Order: sequence, then structure tokens, then C-alpha cells
Amino acid sequence: MHDIEHLKPSGKPKFIDRGIKKAGEMLVDWNGEKVSGIGLIGMPLSKTSISHSGASAAPEVIRKMLNSFTTYSIEKDIDLQSSVITDLGDIMPHVTDLKETQSRFEHALEGVLKHNPGMIPVVLGGDHSISASSIAAFSNIYGSVGIIQFDAHHDLRNLEDGGPSNGTPFRNLIERNKIKGEHLIQIGLRDFSNGKTYSDYAKEKGVTVYPMSEVNSRGIIPILEESIQQLKSSVSAVYVSVDMDVLDQAFAPGCPAIGPGGMHSEELIRGIQFLSTLPIVKGMDLVEIDPAIDFRDMTSRLAAYLILQFLLFQTSK
Repeated sequence: MHDIEHLKPSGKPKFIDRGIKKAGEMLVDWNGEKVSGIGLIGMPLSKTSISHSGASAAPEVIRKMLNSFTTYSIEKDIDLQSSVITDLGDIMPHVTDLKETQSRFEHALEGVLKHNPGMIPVVLGGDHSISASSIAAFSNIYGSVGIIQFDAHHDLRNLEDGGPSNGTPFRNLIERNKIKGEHLIQIGLRDFSNGKTYSDYAKEKGVTVYPMSEVNSRGIIPILEESIQQLKSSVSAVYVSVDMDVLDQAFAPGCPAIGPGGMHSEELIRGIQFLSTLPIVKGMDLVEIDPAIDFRDMTSRLAAYLILQFLLFQTSK
């Protein structure tokens, strides 16, 4: 340690206010001991994206955006300043072998979950292909799992045309028998963003689909209550997969597949708040943010905000 005045470590808040703690200060590097509560783990992969994407850079930017917020919730009058979010770092991808990278993601996360049975993983992608690995690891630990997928797209594309890409994770999981179609619930699918072939596949496999028209007419909470009621008697755990392109392009300019007619950010926030209070929900991922095309880190900032809401409502349940 040095004693040179005004010389501060890089990456830390530039201004220190003794009355405020930045949310990023809750991040504590994993020391190998047992973890309880939320643990962040990055899966920085976007070479598997069908469209051009720099989503591999998102885990670091989302962590950085936690310093855009304080630890105090004015709405609940709760200060999370004594809370800890354990940062387990990133799982290193192979430079050229994408299937090897996906295998690394699955086995590393499975190892982390075995070592930390009390941890709730929040996985930072990366494009949506990483969910095939993270949910497979989750399934290896919990057995029968249910998935609540916020997404504009089915992500049920065939594996023959392009291999295991960000358009295939849930078909990949179904075909590997890691999940059952009837345990997959897709929320927020948008018009003119999917193909009839894959909509028919979803019906054939028993996937439950709530398009945006239904989200708009019914609201997110009744849909989620119905979804949990459907899942809770047949699965041992629920995993929440948040593809940020479920949001309207006005709220998520950093998604490679932006589009009109999507969910408002407040709707997604309410959904995450509700799900975080449920003991059966034991994991979550946040995917499809490309910081290189984002505007003022709006999309990464929202992802960081969702992590804080997830922590807050778990703490106050």
C-alpha cells in the first residue's frame, strides 16, 4: 500500500461521497470459499451470433455500470450497503473452437454450482448461445428445470444450418434432453421476428408462448403467476433467461436485434422483481448486449439495474 495522496485505483468511482455507497462496491471477488446469495459469472462469447455482435464485451461493462447506481432503494427504504455480490469472474473461451467454449461454459458453471449449493448464479452473456451451456449445467445440478425466457425470438432454430448459435439454445437443450418443451415458457415474442417453422416446432414440443400482444393486454404479473403455477408442480427449480431484445428498441439500443413493438423497461423490471421473491427461482442470465453499438451504455445500465432489483427483492422477501 502506498500513502500518496489523491492517487486512486483505476476503475473505481471518481468521486467519493461519504454518505453514498456505489452498488459496484458490493462486488467482491470470489476467494474460493462457499458462496451464498447472488454470484456473478461471465460467459463472454459472441462469435456464435447469427448477426454481427460484440456481446462478448458485455460482462465487464455490466459490472462497470453497477457504479451508476447507489445501494439505497428509496422505494423500499432499504440500503443494501452491507450486501455482497460475489464476482466469480469470467469463464475463458477458446480462441477458435466454439463448441469447446460452450463445453467449458457448461462444465465450469456446473463445478461452481456443485461447490456453492447456496449460490444463485446470475450469468452475464454473451449472446444467447451461452444459455444452452448455463441451463445444461443448471439441469445437471437440479434435474428437472423450468425456463422462463424473456425474448423477442423463439431461439428454436435448427442446428443443421449453422450449428449451435444464438438462435438455437432452447432447441439444443430440448434435443439434448436437458429440458422438456412443456417446461419452457417464452414471453414477449414479437411480430415479424420469427418463422412459422419454429412456431410450429414450439407447439409440437409443448412450449408455452406469450406474444407481446398478450403481455400488453394482460400485463406481465398475471402471466408470470400463471407460468409459475404451471411449472412448480413438475420442476425442482426455475431458471430465468433474459434476452434484452425482448425490450422495445427505444429501451435497448445496444441489442444486435433491435425492433419496434417490444416490452417497456418498467414491465421487465416488474417481472424480475416478482420472480426474485420466489424460492423456486434459482438462477438467471442476461444476454444479447453489444456495448459497441449501445448509446451511453443504456442497455448495460438496465442490465445492471435488473441485477440490483433481483438482489433487493430477494433481500426484502
